[in-house]
Amino acid sequence: MSTLICGSIAFDSIMVFRGRFKDHILPDQVHILNVAFLVPQLRREFGGTAGNIAYSLKLLGGDPLPMATVGSDAAAYLRRFEALGIERTHLREVADSYTAQAFITTDLDDNQITAFHPGAMSLSHLNEVPGDGSIRLGIVAPDGREGMLAHATQFAEHGIPFIFDPGQGLPMFDASELDAFLARSTYAVLNDYEAQLVMEKTGKPIDTLAQKVSALIVTRGGQGSDIYVGGRALHIPAAQTRRLIDPTGCGDAYRAGLLHGLANGMDWETTGRLAAVMGALKIENGGAQNHTASREEIADRFNESFGFRPW
Repeated sequence: MSTLICGSIAFDSIMVFRGRFKDHILPDQVHILNVAFLVPQLRREFGGTAGNIAYSLKLLGGDPLPMATVGSDAAAYLRRFEALGIERTHLREVADSYTAQAFITTDLDDNQITAFHPGAMSLSHLNEVPGDGSIRLGIVAPDGREGMLAHATQFAEHGIPFIFDPGQGLPMFDASELDAFLARSTYAVLNDYEAQLVMEKTGKPIDTLAQKVSALIVTRGGQGSDIYVGGRALHIPAAQTRRLIDPTGCGDAYRAGLLHGLANGMDWETTGRLAAVMGALKIENGGAQNHTASREEIADRFNESFGFRPW
C-alpha cells in the first residue's frame, strides 16, 4: 500500500561549541548582543519530517512516497533517496531557492541556539495530493502552513485516510483551524506538550478532541503513549532501549511505525508497540536517519520488549 508522506525535506547542520553560552552572554548586555562561537565540530544530517518518516517506513518494508518541495541544492538528498529505493515522484524542485535547513549550535550544557530557514518548504502548497487512487494512506506532517492546510483538505476530498501531525507547526494554527484539521483527519498524533497546547487553544479536553477522529495518539516520551480510540484510552508502554544517544527524529520514527501498522491492518495494541520500537531504535543513534535494522531485527526488538512478534 502506497503511503503519501506530506512534510518537509531539510538539511540539519549541527555544530558543537566546546564551552557554555552562559559564560559569553552577559545578561545586562543582551540588548546589544553580539557574540561568535568557535565550533570545531560540524556535521550535516539529512532531516525534515517527510524524509525522516519515509526513511523509517522503508526500513519496515513499507512503500513511502514523500511529498515535499526542495531547493536547487537538494541533489545529495535526492541521490540518497534513489540509493534507498524511496520514490521521488512527488518531490518538487523550486528554482532559485534553498532546501529547508536548520543550523543548530549546542554547548556543553546541551543548550541549543537554532536558526531555521524554511526555503522551498514555504511553497509546499504547490504540490497536490493525487486523487487517482494510487494513494491509500497519508500523513500531514509539519511543513509550510499553506501546504498543510491544502493537503489535509485534499486528502479529505479524495476520501484518503490520513494522520494529522502538527508537530512544531502547531503554533501556526488557531483554534478554528485546528478544529477543521481534526474534522477532516482520520487520525491525529501529538506529543504531550502539543496535546496540552491544542486543549488550551481549542478549550476542549482530550476526550472531546479524541471524538473528532477515529484515533488520537498522545506520545509521552519514556512514559510510553496513550491511544484514545473507541471511547477508551489504551496505554502503550515504551520499548526497551539499549542506550540513549539522540532524541532528534524519534517522533518521526514513531509515526512511521503507526503508518506501517495502519497500512497492514494491525490492531492498535500492536501498532502502538511497533511505533514505540521504531522510536527506541532511533534514539540509540545520532541524527534522524542513521538507525538501521532489518524487518527481522525489528521483530526481534519488538519481541524483546513486548513478548510477542508483530509478524
